[in-house]
This record gives sequence, structure tokens and C-alpha cells, in this order.
Amino acid sequence: MSYDLLYRHDDFYLIDKHAGVNLHRNQRGSSLLDTLRHELGDEALYLVHRLDDATSGLLLIARNKSAAAQLSAQFSERHVQKFYIALADGKPRKKQGLVVGDIVKARSGSYRLSRSRDNPSRTRFISSAVMPGMRLYLLKPHTGKTHQLRVVMSSLGVPILGDERYGKTGADRCYLHAFALCFDYGGHHYQFCQQPSSGQRFVDRAVQEALVEWRQPWALNWGK
Repeated sequence: MSYDLLYRHDDFYLIDKHAGVNLHRNQRGSSLLDTLRHELGDEALYLVHRLDDATSGLLLIARNKSAAAQLSAQFSERHVQKFYIALADGKPRKKQGLVVGDIVKARSGSYRLSRSRDNPSRTRFISSAVMPGMRLYLLKPHTGKTHQLRVVMSSLGVPILGDERYGKTGADRCYLHAFALCFDYGGHHYQFCQQPSSGQRFVDRAVQEALVEWRQPWALNWGK
């Protein structure tokens, strides 16, 4: 399976995308949308936001053009609250706070965080030690730049565990997961939170205990 269906609405699906699953066909011939169309019997499906192939977690899929326009607008206008969790080895430059800066192209398809602020990314985060030499991070991006969270973590001196582009290989997956979403639609407020279902480190007891404290990330004091 490449996903788990978590919620079905007349206008959208909410799924838990598995790590390593591609949203776009690229060179693979088929995509997650192709799989969803086939397995759900729903041809009119639209992406309203994106996750990197390596990232697992919550993904909204619109079921018609009107819903796609409304949900896409909410993401682009930053009305949707997004929360991610990540694991990383090492000691970060800071354990919580706000990271602001332009994300600019680097070499070979990578990006880096710049000190300039012409069109900056903004990411708040907190972290907790879960085992010797390793911390769990709860990340709240206020913008949606390419590779934003992976670049931010690298800028803190702690690339995400298993991130082959910005860190090093050796882990069983990239330990970045789209953990929670909050948004309004059709006069209703929706709050979803989903723990990761794969990755040896994510299912570690210390990580699971830390996630209990963050099970309602939208209720935490994130500052302005």
C-alpha cells in the first residue's frame, strides 16, 4: 500500500501518504494520484498541496474543481495550519525558536537557507530529547517553500535522519512526517493528527511518549 485513507468527504479525501511514494509521475510511470483514481474509483482528483516523495503523512486531495480552488486558496493564503515531526542526530544550534530566511537554489537540485529576507520562509519549532544524541522536532511552517523543512533542519546543524539530499544515508527512511492539519471548509473546522506508521525510530517508545505531549499541536503556545 502507498497510503491509508483516513477521512472521506464529499469534496475531499484525507490520506496518510507513505514514505517514498511519489505524487508526480516523473520517471516512474505512475503517481499516487493514479493509484487513488484507480483504487477509489474517483477520476476527478486534484492536489491542493504537496509533500516531498520522502515525506510521509497527511495529504488533502480535492474531489472536484470547486473544492480544489477553495482548498488551494487556503494553502496559498496561509490559512491552513500545518505541523510536521522530524528526528535528527546531534546537537542543534538552538532547541526551539523561529527560523527566517530566503530559501535559494544551490547545486544539483538542492536548496539552502540564506540570510536575505526578500521572500523569506518562516518556520517555528520546538524539540525534545528522546534518546542519547537524538531529538524529536515539532515544526510549524508558516510558508510553503520547496524543501523548506529539510533546509531549515540542515541550517540548524541537524539534518533530518535519513535525508539523503541534505544529510546522510543509512536510515530506513527519511524521518519527516506531516503530523497535523487544521483548516476550515464548508462552515466547519477540521483538525486532524496522525502519528507515523513506519520507521524503526518513529515507533521507539521514547518517541511515542513525546508525541503524546504534542497530540494537539494547534493548542500549544507558538507565539506570534
